[in-house]
Amino acid sequence: MDSASSGSPAGPRSAVRRRFDLLLREVAKFGAVGGAGLLVNLLVFNLVRHATGLQVVRASVIATVVAIAFNYVGFRYFTYRDRDRGGRTKELTLFLLFSVVGLVIENGVLYAATYGFGWDSPLQSNVFKFLGIGIATLFRFWSYRTWVFRTLPAREAVASAEAFLDAGVAAPRARAKVN
Repeated sequence: MDSASSGSPAGPRSAVRRRFDLLLREVAKFGAVGGAGLLVNLLVFNLVRHATGLQVVRASVIATVVAIAFNYVGFRYFTYRDRDRGGRTKELTLFLLFSVVGLVIENGVLYAATYGFGWDSPLQSNVFKFLGIGIATLFRFWSYRTWVFRTLPAREAVASAEAFLDAGVAAPRARAKVN
């Protein structure tokens, strides 16, 4: 019998499962915003590159800045809307700091491909732009969830305590119905 059907309090396995489910939801939301940001980034990159004649990396930096602004709105009001909203100035400062590091990673890959290896056809530029975005995304996910959109410790403690109490209250009720 599992703990739910036996009426015993939720065990460590269910706590681990709950944390895993929360992480999975966070990754999915991050991916949804990031996917939309990726499209914005690539569309602006190709539009600026072909409409203005700017150099590849300059067009990429402009596209990345536009995508950063788009992503902040998506992360703040969708992915991490339940996170600490205190200290918006600090949050925005950290977001911009980590976004700039991501910008350097993303455009560093494109710069190396374009100027280091001479791979600058439109297809090659898009491939290395996409690769740079992928590498920078791993950094951004870690930094945003760790430093920018921090979890409210009190909320987690309250949710955990409520789950424990709900399980404890449900067990005597279940036993009373059996008797």
